[in-house]
Amino acid sequence: MTVTIRDAEGAGRFEAWLGNTLAGFAEYLRSEELVVYPHTVVEPAYEGQGIGGALARAALDDARERGLAVLATCPFIKAWMSRHPEYLDLAYENRSRVTD
Repeated sequence: MTVTIRDAEGAGRFEAWLGNTLAGFAEYLRSEELVVYPHTVVEPAYEGQGIGGALARAALDDARERGLAVLATCPFIKAWMSRHPEYLDLAYENRSRVTD
């Protein structure tokens, strides 16, 4: 069965659907310049089937299309980005010059 990823903007998350079944989601907080991915969930029955990767790819492709930097506080999204270096250019970098 093919996974369909939907941006459920009202809920602040990307959702992975297999037919009529919600298989997982990746939450986000989006501003004009930055998107934060704090949490990803894949239902246990669908783990190991590429659902998390499909969510990560869709979320990061969306960030790229919107021109947003990505702050991945979710361990899964962060690790996925590390394994897919073509997305590392999206990673938020703190540009503060403040020192103590």
